[in-house]
Amino acid sequence: MDQNIQNDIRFLKWYAAGTTVIVLYLFITKFLSQTDRLIAKELNVERINIVEESGELKMVISNMKKQHPGMVNGKSLAPRQREAGIIFFNSSGDECGGLVYDGNKESAGLALSVDQFHNDQIMQLQYAQEGTGDSSKRHYGLKIWDRSDKFTLAEQVALVDSLKALNQEEELNKRFKLLREKGLLGSERMFAGKNQEGEVGLFIRDDKGRIRIKIFCDNQNNPKMILLNEEGAELAE
Repeated sequence: MDQNIQNDIRFLKWYAAGTTVIVLYLFITKFLSQTDRLIAKELNVERINIVEESGELKMVISNMKKQHPGMVNGKSLAPRQREAGIIFFNSSGDECGGLVYDGNKESAGLALSVDQFHNDQIMQLQYAQEGTGDSSKRHYGLKIWDRSDKFTLAEQVALVDSLKALNQEEELNKRFKLLREKGLLGSERMFAGKNQEGEVGLFIRDDKGRIRIKIFCDNQNNPKMILLNEEGAELAE
C-alpha cells in the first residue's frame, strides 16, 4: 500500500513538472510569434536606421544633430550639418532623395527631393522663407534640373575634396566655372510656383540655366508672357 502511494506521488510530481514545461513552452512560443506585431503607443528616439537583412542602409529618420551626411558609392560623405528629416539610399550605396525641414524666426523651409542615379537632385518640391511678417521673403513650388552623366556626384566630391585639401579655393572656382560652361554641372531648367517677387507662374531656362520663357501673373495680378534671348533681353512679340 505504501509503495503504491509513493508511486502515485512520484507520478503526480512528474505530471506537474511536465505540465508546467508544456505550458511555459506554449506561452513562450506564442509570445515570440507575436513579437513582430507588437505595437508601441509612443517612441522617443533621435535616429532610426532602416536596413535590409544584410545590413544595407536604405533609409534614415533623424533629428538634425544625428542626421546622416549623405553617401556616394557606399561611402559616407564628410560630416556636415543637415536638417531633420528622412534620407533615402539606393542599392548602389548612393543617397537618392529625401525630405528635410526646419523653421525659426530667421528662416523656414521644407524640401522633398528626388536624386538622379549617381548624381544630385533633379526634382524638388520646396518651400523657403526668410524673415517673418510683412518683411518676409518666400518662394515655393516645383523645381527641376538637368544633370550630366559624364560628371557624376562622386567625381564632383573627389574634385572638391582634393582641391580643398590643398587649399586651392581659387583653382576650385575656376574648375567649376569651366565645368559649368561645358554643361557638366547641374543647371536649373524649370520652376513652377511663386517666386520672391510675388510672381506666380512657369519659368523655363535653357541648358545653360538662363531664363528664356516666363508665363506668370505679377504681384499686381497682371498676366504676362515674356520670351528672352541668351543675353536676357526680351524678344519682340
